[in-house]
Amino acid sequence: MAAGRAGDIAALLQEDAFYSRCAARYRAAGFGTPGSAEERSWRNSWPPLFAALMRAGLEDLQVYLEYGTPGGGRRLDALLVGAAPGAAPAGVLGLVVVELKQWQTCRILDAERVMRSDGLVTAHPVHQVAAYRSFFQHWRPRDAPVLDVRGVVVLHNATAGEGAALAAGAGGDAGIPVLTAEELSGPAGALAGLLCCGDLVAPDAGQVAAFENIRWQPSSRLLDHVGTDLTGHRAFALVGDQQDAFVRIRAAASRYLTAFDPGTAQRPNGQSGTGSGAIVTVSGGPGSGKTALAVRLLGYLMRQYPKAAPRFITPSGTLRAHLLDATRGHLAARELFPSAGALRSTARQAGVLVIDEAQRLKRGGTRGVPADLAAVLEQVPLAVVFLDERQIIRPDEGTTVEEIHTAARALGRTHHHLELTGSFRCSGSAAYTAWVDALLYGTPTPWTGHTGYDLNLADDPFQLQEEIEHATAQGHTARTTAGFCWPWTRTRPSGATTLPLDITIDVPATHPGVPARTWRAAWNAATALTHPDDGRPLAPHSQLWASHTGGHQQIGCIYTAQGLEYHTAGVIIGPDLTWNNDHWTAHPGESHDASLRGLTPDQYLPYALNTYRVLLTRGTHTTHIHTTNPTTHHLLASLIPKR
Repeated sequence: MAAGRAGDIAALLQEDAFYSRCAARYRAAGFGTPGSAEERSWRNSWPPLFAALMRAGLEDLQVYLEYGTPGGGRRLDALLVGAAPGAAPAGVLGLVVVELKQWQTCRILDAERVMRSDGLVTAHPVHQVAAYRSFFQHWRPRDAPVLDVRGVVVLHNATAGEGAALAAGAGGDAGIPVLTAEELSGPAGALAGLLCCGDLVAPDAGQVAAFENIRWQPSSRLLDHVGTDLTGHRAFALVGDQQDAFVRIRAAASRYLTAFDPGTAQRPNGQSGTGSGAIVTVSGGPGSGKTALAVRLLGYLMRQYPKAAPRFITPSGTLRAHLLDATRGHLAARELFPSAGALRSTARQAGVLVIDEAQRLKRGGTRGVPADLAAVLEQVPLAVVFLDERQIIRPDEGTTVEEIHTAARALGRTHHHLELTGSFRCSGSAAYTAWVDALLYGTPTPWTGHTGYDLNLADDPFQLQEEIEHATAQGHTARTTAGFCWPWTRTRPSGATTLPLDITIDVPATHPGVPARTWRAAWNAATALTHPDDGRPLAPHSQLWASHTGGHQQIGCIYTAQGLEYHTAGVIIGPDLTWNNDHWTAHPGESHDASLRGLTPDQYLPYALNTYRVLLTRGTHTTHIHTTNPTTHHLLASLIPKR
C-alpha cells in the first residue's frame, strides 16, 4: 500500500495527504474502504515505529506498510527488508515482519488468544507474526532470493512489564520479541538489535526489485501436507456420481494443466496462460456432495499440478472460515483459500480455480454471469464451478449454468456440465430432499418416512429447543436456524456474558391451566463471546456457529448455515413465508434483511423459498420444524405424522 525507504516515509508522516494516498491505495488493492479506526491506527502507530527506525540508524531499509499477501488473506502492518552485509544483488535478504498494536493491557487466554481491554478476543500477536513468518518460509519459490525471516511485535503504548507478560504468554520460545514504549525510547545503540535489524544494511535497487518480483507460491512440502489432509479427511470421501465427476475433472486437468507454465504459457484470451481452456460446472441439490468433491479436488490439484497454483474460493464466508479452521495446523495454508473479494487478482495468477457456492457471487450491475466470474472465465485455463441455482437467496447474487455456458461459448472456451444427483446428507434420503422440494416448489405431499431419517413437527419453540438440547446431550451436533424475521443486535456491552435475546415468539395458552408464554433466544454471535474472567468460550463467532462449542444455544440464519451440515436440525419458519389458500405467500415486510425488505411479495417469494429449502436440508439425520403461522402449522401437521 505504501513502500519506500524508511527515511523517505518518515518525512511524510506529518502530511495528511500521505494518509489520503494510503487510503486510496488500500482501496485499489482490493482491501475495501478503510474505516476511521483503521486510519486512526495508522496515524497512531506508524510515527512511533518510524521514530524508532530513525533513532536506530535504519533509515535506508526498505519498508512496506499494509503489505498484502497474494491471496488477500493477510495484511502485514509493516514489513522491513534489508540485506546481509556483502550479499550479492540476489543474495540473502532479511525480512522483519512488524505487528503494531495500540494496546496497553490485555488478558492472556492461551498461547494463541488474548482478550483486549474492550472484551474482544483476538489472536495473540506473537502467534500472528509466527503465521506471517510461516507464509514467507513456505511460499518462497526456489528461484527467489534466500530469505531470512524474523518478526517483532511493537506495543508502543505499553510498559516493559506489560510487554514481558504478553511475550511470556505466547508459550515456548517463538523467537519473536515484544517491544514496548520503554524499549523504543531506550538507548539508540540497542534499538537496531531489538528490532531484529542489527545485522541488516540497506538493500540496493536490484535487491529491492528481486524481492518485489517474487511470485509467491506454496512449497511442495506445504502442498503435500495440506493436500494429504484434505484428501484423507473422511468428510471428503467420494462415492457414486461424485467419483465419476472427479474422474472427468481429472481428465480435463490433464488436458489443460499438464503443460501449464505460468511464465511462458498463453492464457485463453491471448494474455499469459495455456492458449485454450475449459469451464466445468458441477450442480447438485443440498447434500449432493458438491463441497466434498470441491475440497477433494483441491487436494488432488495441489499435489499433481503445483505450477498451476490451484486455489479454492467461495463467496460463503462461513464455508471459508470452516476450511481455514480445518487447516489451521498449517499456518501458511490460508493463502490457498483466498477471499471472494480477491477473485479477480487470484484469476490473474492461477492456472486452475475451484469455486464453490458460486450462486452466492455478487452480480453487480452487469447482465449474464457476475463480473468477477467473467474475469475468471476469461483468464484461468481451467475453472471448476460448483453451484445450486435453488440456493440463490438475494437479488444481488447468483448465476446459472446456462449463463456460464453462454459466456464460455462467447469466449471460445470448452464447457462441460456435470450433475450430482445423490444425497449424502439426510441419511442418504433422496426421499426427504424430494419431499422438501415438493413442499416448497410443487404440490406438498405427506411424509411417509424413510429408514434412518426422522422428521418431526414441533408445536411450539419450547418443544423444538428441548429436541435440540436432547440431541446435544446425546453427543450429536444439533443446531437451530430461523428465517431472518427478527432484529439482530450485533454489538454488546464490554464484559457481557450473554447475548441479546432478539428472537421472541409468543406461545398462546392451548390448554386450561397452561398460561401463555414467550420464547426468547439469541442469534448467533457477530463476534465470539468469551467469559471475561477465565476466557471460556460462551458463544462461537457466527461463521463457526455450526461446529464450535456452544453453538446449539444460539439461532443461526441462512448466512451461517448455507454450505454446512449437522446431525440434528431445528428450523423455525417465520412470518415471512406462510401457506394461504393452497399456495405460499411471501411477506417481505416481516424480514429484517435490508437487502430483501424493499421487494414486492412476488419478488421476495423465490428467495424465501430458496432460503427455507437450505435451512430444511442441513440435518444429516433429523429435522424438527416449527412455524409461527397457524395455517402453515396446519398444513405441516397434515403432512407430517405425529410421533
